Amino acid sequence: MTHALIIGGGIAGTVTAIALRKAGINAAVYEAYPPAGTAGTDGTAGTADAAATEAGAFLLISANGMEALRTIGAHQPVLDNSFPAGRADFISNTGKRLGGRPMAGSEEGALSARTIKRATLARVLREEAARRGVRVEHGKRLLAAQTGPDGRVVASFADGGRAQGDLLIGADGIHSLIRRTIEAAAPRPRFTGQHTVCGYTRDAAAPPDPDSYAMIYGKRAFFGCTTAPDGEVWWFANTPGAELSKDELAAITPEQWREQLAGLFADDNTPAAEIIRASGESIVATNAYDIASTPTWSDETMVLVGDAVHACAPNAAQGASLAIEDGVVLAKCLRDLRTPRSAFAAYERLRRERVERVVATSAGLIRRTVPGPVGRALRDAILPRKLERADADGGADWLTGYRIDWDERVTGEVARARR
Repeated sequence: MTHALIIGGGIAGTVTAIALRKAGINAAVYEAYPPAGTAGTDGTAGTADAAATEAGAFLLISANGMEALRTIGAHQPVLDNSFPAGRADFISNTGKRLGGRPMAGSEEGALSARTIKRATLARVLREEAARRGVRVEHGKRLLAAQTGPDGRVVASFADGGRAQGDLLIGADGIHSLIRRTIEAAAPRPRFTGQHTVCGYTRDAAAPPDPDSYAMIYGKRAFFGCTTAPDGEVWWFANTPGAELSKDELAAITPEQWREQLAGLFADDNTPAAEIIRASGESIVATNAYDIASTPTWSDETMVLVGDAVHACAPNAAQGASLAIEDGVVLAKCLRDLRTPRSAFAAYERLRRERVERVVATSAGLIRRTVPGPVGRALRDAILPRKLERADADGGADWLTGYRIDWDERVTGEVARARR
């Protein structure tokens, strides 16, 4: 049986392992961080996903991501630990409602988008992988990977361990070592000029309706919030700013974030500033990056998935869903094609156009988020008509209506036809 090494135990790596098991391919996951609740050798708290160190962060899995999970029978644990996001309502800085639209895909009976904490998603996917017999090794920080004379790939880890397999999948995130191993000149992540901040409050005076997101175009930043089933408001803000180092991010206290963010929305006629001021200590901030295009996705034995190959700014809320799609499509290609090289080529042909379009779309949303006075007036006049047209003609079907047919066979001809 083919044996795959997966570097990275986050969303992309774990879903890929689950999908490979369904395809009859053995896989082991190697995660740099120790298990949750334990301490690493550097004293940091353990987690199976580097991003899960952002303990308070949450994300949206769109309908396309949920349907991809259903394709491999892995959707139920996510449904059980998340809540629905059925609609988005858009609001101007003046408080005017600009319109709204459903978040779900257009397909009849499609699963809805879901809101879930990142750490919770990582945990339930790990548990599902373990239930299916996937082996996950923690504390395995990759030092190098190379293909030996026998055509098998060898991974070397900081703890002195080694692993050998028939192929290696780089699910090691936005700062991927595997991306640079495949191509030394591979692009580095691009800072998008914004920070994403998440927080929570039970004291919001005007919480949004359940099953919906209020999306607020502030004068100086963008704000979104939703209400969990227990009444707690979960919110995020995309705010302009300079790139911050890890130490600089860690040094900013929740109180400082509250003061800074509330100030950005203080002049708007919306509830954003009040919601931020009412929030507690669970405030998490990150730099937002993307990778517009990676020229080389694979070599003879190694291939990239998720943020390692196409990191997406958070504005389109598609990063997790794209990673899930990648894992399922790659597993299908490895199931149906004779060699890793041919499977990697088919996977790239099936995925490249879509993911690069999503990355570009998300980057475009950044530019439209905080325009000047004239831009705000034009946006407020045009957006209601755009939302009406989107509802009428299914304008977002290409994004959230994407579906994967597990039973359809992948051939070189099919892959080329879908390029």
